[in-house]
Amino acid sequence: MTPESFRKRFPIFEDKIFLNSCSKGALSTAVEQGYDRYLESWRRQGSPWEDWVEILEEVRSLCARFIGCDSNELAVSFCASSATAGLLSALSYEGERNRILVDDFEFPTMAHNFLAQERRGAAITRVRKRDEELPPESYESVLDERVLLAPMAHICFRNGYRQDVDAVVKMAQRVGAWTLVDDYQCTGTRPIDVKALGCDFLVTGALKYLLGSSGLGFMYVREDRLEALEPVITGWFGQSKPFDFDIERATHHASARRFETGTPPVPNLYAGRAGLETLAELSPQAVSDHVDGLMTRLIRGARERGVRVLTPESPEHRGPLVVLAATDADRAVELLGRHDIIVSARGSGIRVSAHYYNLLEDIDALWSVLDRSPDLLEKESRSA
Repeated sequence: MTPESFRKRFPIFEDKIFLNSCSKGALSTAVEQGYDRYLESWRRQGSPWEDWVEILEEVRSLCARFIGCDSNELAVSFCASSATAGLLSALSYEGERNRILVDDFEFPTMAHNFLAQERRGAAITRVRKRDEELPPESYESVLDERVLLAPMAHICFRNGYRQDVDAVVKMAQRVGAWTLVDDYQCTGTRPIDVKALGCDFLVTGALKYLLGSSGLGFMYVREDRLEALEPVITGWFGQSKPFDFDIERATHHASARRFETGTPPVPNLYAGRAGLETLAELSPQAVSDHVDGLMTRLIRGARERGVRVLTPESPEHRGPLVVLAATDADRAVELLGRHDIIVSARGSGIRVSAHYYNLLEDIDALWSVLDRSPDLLEKESRSA
């Protein structure tokens, strides 16, 4: 399927240019129809729980195949925050191996969960960036036998830096530390195989590049880690037999389902299934190549204009999100919005993100608008 034909499934492109998948994926007709199917099932059947639980398992299987794991290794959650909180509640911070690494590129929801473990005995060790990058060497200097968990964001939400997760995972393995990859800003834009990567845990969600809705998250837990992990944060869907309605004992499910809690987000499951099925029609490598071409076009335009780019230029250190330095990012986003181009701002940067439904013409249109107000963009220093 070509990007041009794929784009036709997303009505927003009829009158806008959407370059903000890093905040929220564009709405497809398939997802709209998914919500309609949910409402129809509720309207006509009232409470078809067997059907709704079946949808839960379909979504679990679709996501598991997408990231390369077994469905029993995947927990379906409401968001990355709740999934991560459940995982951290299952870890013990007693003894010398009690450190959690927190790097400068973590998304706040992850960092806040890690910091909250200090009250349970965890010791926080910071991993500091170097300029606008976080090379694996930054981890190497703090990774030792005292580290329990080494989390990392695959793509930084602030500047689009793509971490060399393979290198960091291997470093952690050498000292016996477990690894947690936050893949939220990446999943859906490039091939992924958690088994080949070798990480212990990975969290992601449906609302960005997986083209679903908010309120639906996923967590991969390596099968050989499950038995040792008993979460304190739990609920009836995390039990071995949820429909026994047993209130005399709590028995964790044998699979990653043990990290699930209450009633699943049924409407979002319908949307998530539609998004995952839509992506399954595409080649992950074709998506990656196309997105990389778009981001190359964006960076080339910045260089031609002398505009400072906060994201590393090298393809191995960038993903679907590139950030342009701005003198007033909010004003720039507002200006683009008035011309029906949707992007977002974080700090002093304009975040531009692409998916398979974007075209080179979208990037050219963005530059056409910004060229009219060059004062909004920060220039490279002459010495650079």
